[in-house]
Amino acid sequence: MRIDRRQFVAGLAALAAAPGWARGPARYPKPDREAMVPVEGGRIYVRVNGDLNGPKPPVVFLHGGPGGTHGAYLDALALADERAVILYDQLDSGRSDRLDDPNNWRVARFVDELNAIARALGVRRWHVVGHSWGGTIALEYGARRPQALASLILASPLISTRSWIADADALRRELPADVQKELVRCDSLPAPQPATCDAATGAFYAAYNGREPASEGHKAYRSQSGRGFNPRLYEAMWGRSEFVATGSLKGYDGEPLLARLDGRRTLFVGGQYDEARPATLAGFAARVPGAEWAVVPGAAHGIFTDRPDESVALLRGWMQRHDL
Repeated sequence: MRIDRRQFVAGLAALAAAPGWARGPARYPKPDREAMVPVEGGRIYVRVNGDLNGPKPPVVFLHGGPGGTHGAYLDALALADERAVILYDQLDSGRSDRLDDPNNWRVARFVDELNAIARALGVRRWHVVGHSWGGTIALEYGARRPQALASLILASPLISTRSWIADADALRRELPADVQKELVRCDSLPAPQPATCDAATGAFYAAYNGREPASEGHKAYRSQSGRGFNPRLYEAMWGRSEFVATGSLKGYDGEPLLARLDGRRTLFVGGQYDEARPATLAGFAARVPGAEWAVVPGAAHGIFTDRPDESVALLRGWMQRHDL
C-alpha cells in the first residue's frame, strides 16, 4: 500500500505524542561484527548489528560533517531486530584511519567508500540513509543508479551549498536581533573568535541543529569512541560554521543529480526545525517524480538524536515497503 505524504506526516505526529523511550536507552548494544575496510587513502571503521544474511536487505547509515562520526545514529540499531544495520566512520573521522591528507577529501572518493563496504561485507542489496553531508554522498551514490540500491533516504541532506546557505540566511533572520547582529559581525572576524561569537553561533545551533541534549547512552558511547569529530576535515571541506561555506564544498551543486534518481525508491526527510528547511526539502522532492518526503515533528537537524523513536519508526515503515 502506498502512503501519501499527508498520511506520512500525520502518522509521525501521532507517534510523537505517544509515550516511549524517546531519548534512547542508557546503553547501546555492542557490534556483532567490526572491520577496518581498505579504501583509497587508508581504512575505514565499520560496525554491524544484525544478520547480514537475513531475509531483509541491510541498511547503511552515512554520517554528516564532513568529519562527523557514526555515533549520531546509534538509535537506528533498534532496526537490527529485522535487518542488519551498518554504521561506519568515513576516512579521517571517528575510529577510521586519520591521515589528514587533503588529497583524500574528494566527494567521489567518499562515495566510493560505499562500494568498498558492500564488497567487504558481501552485501548485494541494501537501503542507503545519508544524513546532512552524508546526504550528499547518498545523492551522488543514488544518481549512479547502482543495482544494489533497495531505497535511498536523503535525511536533512546537503543537496547544494547555494540552497543550504539560503536556508541558513533565512533562519538567521528568525533569531533575536542582537544574535543576528553578532553573527554578521563574527562572519568578518578571523579565528580565533571571541566568546560572544561562540554564544551567537550556539544560539543558532540550539534552535536549528539539535534541540535536545545528548542522552546518557550517547554520552557513554562517545566516551569510548576514539578520536571522534575531525574539525580540520570539516573546516577544509565546509568552513567554520554551518552557515558559512569557505571550503572545497563552497561551490558544490548536486541539484542536477536529482533528475537521475529513481523517485519510486527515494525519500526526503527532515526535522520540523531543521536547518535544511522542510520547504526546501519539499521542493527537492518535487523535482524527483514519484519521490516522497516527510517531516519529523519537534526535531531540528539532528533528527535521529532529537526524535529517535519517530525517525526509526519512519525508516522502518519506509524500508518494509521497499524491501522487494
